[in-house]
Amino acid sequence: MAKVELKKPIVEEISELLNDAASAVVVDYRGLTVAQDTDLRRQLREAGVTYKVYKNTMINFAIKDTQFEELSKHLEGPTAIAVSADDATAPARVLAKFAKDAEALELKGGVVDGVYYDETGIKQIASIPSRDELLSKLLGSIQSPIANFARVVKQIAEKKEEEGAA
Repeated sequence: MAKVELKKPIVEEISELLNDAASAVVVDYRGLTVAQDTDLRRQLREAGVTYKVYKNTMINFAIKDTQFEELSKHLEGPTAIAVSADDATAPARVLAKFAKDAEALELKGGVVDGVYYDETGIKQIASIPSRDELLSKLLGSIQSPIANFARVVKQIAEKKEEEGAA
């Protein structure tokens, strides 16, 4: 079997992974301990992020002529890729948070919703709350005036009851 035939399924796997992805972030994981790597993979899995290590040439073939093609400039040295189909900011958020404690983890760059970001941009993306957090804040801000209005109406009703009883 030719080497190309062995590599083709790997390239197809990466392509399929990126096909429906909202974002992808590449990192240099060199220097992480086994315990740190295990913890990182657990955190990413809990956030719904796929995290894999592939050869740079395989990633290069898979991202050619896609929205992720800009990542090719970061494909040097050991590279892992974190991909999310649902929450566009999840890979950046989890990786940046983890990198604060594990200095060996180096963010290289990423593509979020079709836009390329370098390391600095990915760190800024990481500060954006998740969609669920933003929705809960929005609902809280909508609900707050209604709850306050209901309390005022209740107090007025209670005051009128007291006046009527006296």
